[in-house]
Amino acid sequence: MSANDLDKDRLRLIANTLRFLAVDAIQKANSGHPGLPLGAADYAAVLWTRYLHFDPEEPKWPGRDRFVLSAGHGSMLLYALLHLSGFDVTLEDLKQFRQLHSKTPGHPEYGLTPGVETTTGPLGQGFGNAVGMAIAAKMMAARFNRPDFSPVTHRVFAIVSDGDLMEGVSSETASIAGNLKLGNLTCIYDNNHITIEGKTALTFSEDVGERFRAYGWYVQKIDGHDFDEIDQALRTATAQEEAPSLILARTHIGFGSPNKQDTPGVHGAPLGEEEVRLTKANLGWPLETAFYIPEEVRLYFKNRRSVLKQVRQNWQSGFHGWLAAHSDLAVQWDTFFGKAAPPDLAEQLVQAVRGGEGATRALSGRVLQKAAGLISNLIGGSADLEPSTKTGIKNAGSIGPGVFSGRNFHFGIREHGMGSILNGISLYGSWIPYGSTFLVFSDYMRPAIRLAALMGIQVIYVFTHDSFFVGEDGPTHQPVEQVAALRVIPNVQVIRPADAEETALAWAFALKRKDGPTALILTRQSVPVLQRQQALTWNQFSKGATIVSEAADGHPEVVLVATGSEVHLAIEAKARLEEKGFQVRVVSMPADRLFLSQPAAYQESVLGDERTRRVVIEAGVSSTWAEIVGKDALFITLDRFGASAPAKDLAAYFGFTAEAVTQKILKWLDSA
Repeated sequence: MSANDLDKDRLRLIANTLRFLAVDAIQKANSGHPGLPLGAADYAAVLWTRYLHFDPEEPKWPGRDRFVLSAGHGSMLLYALLHLSGFDVTLEDLKQFRQLHSKTPGHPEYGLTPGVETTTGPLGQGFGNAVGMAIAAKMMAARFNRPDFSPVTHRVFAIVSDGDLMEGVSSETASIAGNLKLGNLTCIYDNNHITIEGKTALTFSEDVGERFRAYGWYVQKIDGHDFDEIDQALRTATAQEEAPSLILARTHIGFGSPNKQDTPGVHGAPLGEEEVRLTKANLGWPLETAFYIPEEVRLYFKNRRSVLKQVRQNWQSGFHGWLAAHSDLAVQWDTFFGKAAPPDLAEQLVQAVRGGEGATRALSGRVLQKAAGLISNLIGGSADLEPSTKTGIKNAGSIGPGVFSGRNFHFGIREHGMGSILNGISLYGSWIPYGSTFLVFSDYMRPAIRLAALMGIQVIYVFTHDSFFVGEDGPTHQPVEQVAALRVIPNVQVIRPADAEETALAWAFALKRKDGPTALILTRQSVPVLQRQQALTWNQFSKGATIVSEAADGHPEVVLVATGSEVHLAIEAKARLEEKGFQVRVVSMPADRLFLSQPAAYQESVLGDERTRRVVIEAGVSSTWAEIVGKDALFITLDRFGASAPAKDLAAYFGFTAEAVTQKILKWLDSA
């Protein structure tokens, strides 16, 4: 591809087609963001027609380039590109923009629209996803590329906005990308100088180019409406091998709109019928027909699809030869993209820690070593807390600047960035990623966790130091509301295991689950082995709750429901209550959302019928428990912040001792 084959007239026609497909769809919906599609269409046209490799007939082709529209509010630009490029996004789909059950929602949604690589909208998250995808590709290249054929040479491209780069998550992930020398990542910054409240100078006066140079990026500044400059910048960026690239494209938001270009008003509202007409007239576009696509543009993209199909077929030809020459790698490749786990995974993980005592974070570390030996595409790390969270894979090497053959990732003190990068790694398709920090800092990751749940992708979170038992570090480091806050996110499975076996099975669940993220909630302090009256099975665990200790006559008057370290406390309280003549059952409920998904008959078999008195014991807020045990239950929980003191003193102060719990229950029973 050379500069002199640049057909500017055709590119201008394509760009204007993109502009007015977007404008017409937004006008028809009476909702949307026309400013970015109008301003970004020129460089988007160059990128998608000259640099991006994909095949709409095989949208999940592993060798494709990845494209992320981090500025997800500009979704109609992406939908127009997908339609013209031949993905299963019809003209009728464009006309159904922002309508119920359409393929063209207000912001791009992974799994809903073919060709959309990630769900974007919360600004900055897509940028981090792109960094994660680039890291994932580098790790694959380090394992699978060979002199005879390299199956992983693709790149990651992203369009990012002023808002993306204002959000703190972009600073964290840009820093990581620069440090790792991600030469396979190119981001185009749509530098239009406008936000909703006015000019960016109101809040954003830094030199973005110098900021990214300081991160270690290769930076270029261009006119985002000059096809020669756009093409040259992309050619230079894709030649980089030792640094990610940022192209600062100076654009005009709402380009071509006579009355709204370069104004905040064009960001997030339809142009209006009269301004649509004026904009089309200004850019020489036919006024009569909405959703107009010139025949020349249709023909160009038809021919382009043939070229891209040949690119894929050439890749597949080389790949098939590579498979034949490297049978060991071929098996591993299929295993990676299948995200396969051994059928006896749960049994093997339990065996690794059966009978073990200790903090569940330490037991988790032992389980992780076993899991890593069984699942070679399991990778992850922590936000500079591995010695505490026990999340390093032994003898597996680290990922670092230009080095991607390891399995241990050092995110630094960057929980925001870690969350979005984990999503990008998972979305790439071949890795099972995990990330770890103290539970109290999971709040920093909430936007990324929510998006992982929305997308239904496999990410594992290892959250340790899970209660006031953290002790002397005090209330800033003692989670109280975090477990409940995670539980209420739809499609997040939160598991708080009570001992070694539950910890192993929690990991097995997370590794087997492919349709959403799983959060493991682990203790700082040691817990004993639960002396169960019946062996814990995978089938029982996967229902979210099990009976740990049954009432002597099998007909409990009181059911104590607990999680994590409080299960042992419940067992101690049971013994004391039995001395008082009560029939008591203890239930461990590590995964309350799983339990709620079980049939009512099973729930009653665990919790008892409506006549059974129920008690919840958990060192956190009570807000998610009433829907499980009923509002008339006794909640021995912590609905306040913690304090700085040794854990033993705090347990006594907050009433989390066997004697204090027993007395609370007796008083409650007596008052009934």
